[in-house]
Amino acid sequence: MENGSNQKVFHISFVISHSPLLLGTEISGGSEGRLSAADWLRHLAHMSQKPQISRTEYPYFLVLPTRWIDNDIYGHINNALYYAFFDTAINEYLIAAGGLDITAGTVVAFAAESHCQYLRPLAFPGVIEVGLRVGKLGNSSVRYELAIYKQGETFAAATGYFVHVFVDRETQRPVPMPQPIRTALERLMSQTPE
Repeated sequence: MENGSNQKVFHISFVISHSPLLLGTEISGGSEGRLSAADWLRHLAHMSQKPQISRTEYPYFLVLPTRWIDNDIYGHINNALYYAFFDTAINEYLIAAGGLDITAGTVVAFAAESHCQYLRPLAFPGVIEVGLRVGKLGNSSVRYELAIYKQGETFAAATGYFVHVFVDRETQRPVPMPQPIRTALERLMSQTPE
């Protein structure tokens, strides 16, 4: 074996033998409820596979140009900006299709939760397309599912979700979302099985 290969084997062996999550746990596989080295390696390989999220899974897209300021010192779009892309796509849709009045409406949407999984880097110059669908629609809340694509690419560079809770602007207490917004969001309901 080459020296680099030996180091990798040692590192994996060290992780397996020293991981508090694996020692004495009841994870399936191997003897006595522990993962064998082979099962652990299969688990690691599965975790490292990037999901292939196709644009056909999203009924709505917002096209956005990247900007020079979006790139960080590493030459790609900074991770924090992906949340801004999500927020922009969602609110553009709510305003255009649902009639959300962000300046004077009595009901506004507050962010309650968000998540992003980065799959491939994006950079300026370029154009991105943000796919939007609704995964869950409640009485006063909605879970959006989003994906960001480099323009013309089949598979996503990032995927995530964003939860809004609709609240009364004055009391900031949850209220049922306005019917025009609900109707617009129903058009984006995910047709993919969970």
